[in-house]
Amino acid sequence: MISRRQILVASSGVGVAALVGAMLPRLTASSAIAATQASAETFEVTHSDAEWKALLGPERYEVLRQEGTERPYSSPLNDEHGKGTFVCAGCALALFSSSTKFDSHTGWPSFWQPLENAVAVRTDTSFGMTRDEVHCRRCGGHLGHVFDDGPKPTGLRYCMNGLAMKFQPLAA
Repeated sequence: MISRRQILVASSGVGVAALVGAMLPRLTASSAIAATQASAETFEVTHSDAEWKALLGPERYEVLRQEGTERPYSSPLNDEHGKGTFVCAGCALALFSSSTKFDSHTGWPSFWQPLENAVAVRTDTSFGMTRDEVHCRRCGGHLGHVFDDGPKPTGLRYCMNGLAMKFQPLAA
């Protein structure tokens, strides 16, 4: 598992690393604002930080509770093509139908539409950019981001961390 900071430093070289260092106070402030927004939301499923760590394990905890990102192409859910439902790994809320999954060639499971009343979106301004962060509406777990470069009919690409979800196949 890699953090956003590791991605920036590894892919950017010394010049951009210096720029990130210069921007660090601003990025930290943006992250603090985002964390304040997230903590201001209330969710049906809540646990203490220690309980989340015990329930999720270190990798899932990093993604769902610390807004981490798994390495691209590392999730077995990329190759999951069965019929069923992708559910939140934090609270088991049904998030996406397998009928909306597509191969975005990005390295993360992608969907063109969530199930009704499954996810919520908030603005993520970390790392000097603005994106739409997607989280589970029931437990607040970080799932990934949504972009407007997906297929029809919605034109959206919900780019999700596989560690944030589990697959439940349809019963035979």
